[in-house]
Amino acid sequence: MKVFLDDVRIPKDCVNYMYKRIGPLNPIYLEEWTIVKNYNDFIEVITNNYNDITHISYDHDLADEHYTQDMYSGEEQYNKHYDDFKEATGLDCAKFVKNFYNHNNLDLPIMFVHSMNPVGTQNIIKVFK
Repeated sequence: MKVFLDDVRIPKDCVNYMYKRIGPLNPIYLEEWTIVKNYNDFIEVITNNYNDITHISYDHDLADEHYTQDMYSGEEQYNKHYDDFKEATGLDCAKFVKNFYNHNNLDLPIMFVHSMNPVGTQNIIKVFK
């Protein structure tokens, strides 16, 4: 099972630009994915299917409030917004996955970040480093 977290896009939308991030693996976005659009649905899919999940692809911005000009201004500028967000981000989802899999002594699925938010992308990647 492949889980695609995004409030707007569908997996095939990522094929062209993900080549720059994952190279020849990018056709994976043409395969079947389970699409989830928010934190609560994501948590439900993970907790109910963790043994079957092989891949997770993350978007960062899951609500209109996450889109700020600061996402192009740099990490320090953007990261100050996290305390003000009412809706969970893809970063919150990534932190949940890391804690859930570690707590249950499970191997993590293969992770991709397809977010267009440059700071959010790096923040998610840092969770798994």
